[in-house]
Amino acid sequence: MQDTGEWQALIAHREELDGVHLRGLFAADPSRGERLTAEADGLLLDYSKNRLTDETVALLAALADAAGLRGWIEAMLDGEPVNSTENRPAWHAALRRPDPVPEVREELDHMAAFAAQARGGRWQSVVNIGIGGSDLGPAMAAAALDSYAHTDLDVRFLSNVDGAHFRSVTKDLDPARTLFIVVSKTFTTVETLTNARTARAWVADAVGPERAGSHFAAVTANPEKAQDFGVDADSIFAMWDWVGGRYSLGSAVGLSLMIAVGPDAFAEMLAGMHHVDEHFRTAPWAENLPALLGLIGIWNRNFWGWPTYAVLPYAQELSLFPAYVQQLDMESSGKSVRADGTPAGTATGPVVWGQPGTNGQHAFHQLLHQGADIVPVDFIGFCRLNHNRLGHHDLLMANLFAQAEALAFGAPRTDDPHRSFEGNRPSTVILVDQLTPRSLGQLVALYEHKVFTQAAIWGINPFDQWGVELGKTLATAIAAELTGTATPDPSRDSSTQSLINRYVVNR
Repeated sequence: MQDTGEWQALIAHREELDGVHLRGLFAADPSRGERLTAEADGLLLDYSKNRLTDETVALLAALADAAGLRGWIEAMLDGEPVNSTENRPAWHAALRRPDPVPEVREELDHMAAFAAQARGGRWQSVVNIGIGGSDLGPAMAAAALDSYAHTDLDVRFLSNVDGAHFRSVTKDLDPARTLFIVVSKTFTTVETLTNARTARAWVADAVGPERAGSHFAAVTANPEKAQDFGVDADSIFAMWDWVGGRYSLGSAVGLSLMIAVGPDAFAEMLAGMHHVDEHFRTAPWAENLPALLGLIGIWNRNFWGWPTYAVLPYAQELSLFPAYVQQLDMESSGKSVRADGTPAGTATGPVVWGQPGTNGQHAFHQLLHQGADIVPVDFIGFCRLNHNRLGHHDLLMANLFAQAEALAFGAPRTDDPHRSFEGNRPSTVILVDQLTPRSLGQLVALYEHKVFTQAAIWGINPFDQWGVELGKTLATAIAAELTGTATPDPSRDSSTQSLINRYVVNR
């Protein structure tokens, strides 16, 4: 895209904005704060505090058209093979349609029946065992929707192969009253299967090996291996090649979430996702929330040159949402070649990070306000609360508004440079009516499609993740050496071998 007239026009426009301050933009245009917004079904996107103008938005819209974004959206939402390196669809949108294809409808019904049984009193606790997309999505959503959760059922998440994580997750649970859900597409993921075997031994010690299998369900594309593990066929749920892990929350990967909040709330989350899918498909670019987020991301990453951005939800319930967006964006956008195998030719995926406000204000906001680097911020807040402490919520939201205001306008002082705030630091505010299953689904789809918008402009495939494979392959070889089933690789570098030797001596 960098060779197109649209890209070059944005370069020239960016140069025109050198030296322009947000204070001046707002002073010259009193209606800017109301005009540079977009809204859809209870979500308000205020992007007026970014370093852009109406002309910027028009030029970015022209870039989207030049990249064929509308066609890419249609192809993705209609199930065409947009995952080009693996020659398959990325059809997570099919999971949340009100008229899903029969295989999806059948699996949702299977999940609902199983969830009703799990919520019926047999189990005190449910532990989801997975990693990456098989863990972070449902873990994030379960935390976000805690106020909707079954009060007599404790749903937890086990991901790290570190034995300390197994200990902390299970230390106060009764193995006789605990259900484990093993989530692995291949049912060979080393971390997940290691934790699953440990869980099975833990249960077997309490109830006997012959009864341990009834404490397990599985979500996998390899049901034979799940049955070999001991999972009953009726407790095995499908995963499909056309749904990537980090896009799979609306599938059976979300079974633990459905058990926590119930099938009705899960259906509401899917409805929120679908609403944003259709909004993304039909809304003009200047009114299209996910497209605007993605185009602003392109503007900040490629034309201002800012390599990172922060996601700061002012909601403790969204404590895992920054990590969820981090995985979604960095695993999708971390590419240096285009989908056709040629060099990307420009910067692509940004570094994504963050944590909930107000904690972050006492951790890293010093750098946001006065550091040498510019870090664009997405603030997320809610008008209505899910608890009865209104004074707390008023103070929380006052901080959100104040942080966005301070970043934009600052407080310059010539008498004391240590207390001077230059401002002109960009942020976007996403203001939502209330955190509900529906609005959570909207937020998830909003960021999914933001990432897709950026990928379409860059020409990369956001649906593969080959970058995670090399380290896993090397770890498998090293693990075999540590267990004595393989000899050291004579071609290994001296640093790695020295570290391995020291570990073996001191473990």
